[in-house]
Amino acid sequence: MENAQAVRDNAARRRAGGRSAVDAAAGRILDLIRARQLNVGDVLPTERELSEITGASRNTVREALRTIRTYGLIEPKPRVGAVLADGQSIAIQNFFAAHMDVSRSSFADIQGFRRIIEVGIGDHIVLNATSEQIEALDAINARILESCSIEEAAENDFNFHMALIGLADNRMLTDIYSFLSPVILRIMTIGKEMRPVLADTRAAHGEIIAALRARDRLAYAYLMSRHLDFALRFLPEEPASAT
Repeated sequence: MENAQAVRDNAARRRAGGRSAVDAAAGRILDLIRARQLNVGDVLPTERELSEITGASRNTVREALRTIRTYGLIEPKPRVGAVLADGQSIAIQNFFAAHMDVSRSSFADIQGFRRIIEVGIGDHIVLNATSEQIEALDAINARILESCSIEEAAENDFNFHMALIGLADNRMLTDIYSFLSPVILRIMTIGKEMRPVLADTRAAHGEIIAALRARDRLAYAYLMSRHLDFALRFLPEEPASAT
C-alpha cells in the first residue's frame, strides 16, 4: 500500500527508542498522516488497514487511535470512520512534538527551516528595528543567565528568537513560530541537556544584537547561521544505513 514502506522505516526507528506498542503505533499513524498529506475532514484507513500498514495488532491500533483522539487530532464519524479533525491547535502541536523523532537529520531539517526564516528577516530588521526594540531584545537575552533549570533556559532562548521574529512585523511568521514552539522548545531543551553552558548562548545572542546595532546585514546573517548550526555538533552521528 502507498507510503507503507516509509511508515515501516519510521516504525523501526521508534521501536529502537523503547516506546510502548501503543505509542509506537500512534507515531506510525502520524507518519501515515504526514506521508499521505491528509487534511481536515479526510478519512483515515480502517483499523484493519492500519494494522496491516503499521504491523501492529488491531487492539493496539484501536488504543493508538484512542490516544490520538485525546489530542483532538481525529474524531469518529458514524458510518464513515475516523477523520482528521480541526481540533485545538495547541493539542495538535503537542501531539506532533511528542511523536517527533529528534534525530540528527530531523534536527538539521528544523534548523535549516529556521535559518531560512531567521536569516531571511535580517534585512528587514537591520533597516527597520528601532534602538528601543534592540535594547528590549538585549533585555530578553539577559534573562538566559537567570534561568534556574534547563527547561527555563530553553524557554528564555526561545523567547529571544520569538522576539526577533516579532521584529519582522509579519503576523504569519509569528503564527508559524507559535505553532512550532513545542518542537523548537524540545530541540532547545535537548541541546541544553547536552551542553548546558548558558553563557555561550547569551554571548552568541549578544553578537547577533551587536550586528543589529551596527546595522550590519552581513554580520547578522553570518552570526545567525553559525548560531543555528552550532548545536548540531553535539548530536551523535546517525548509524549508517544497512546495505
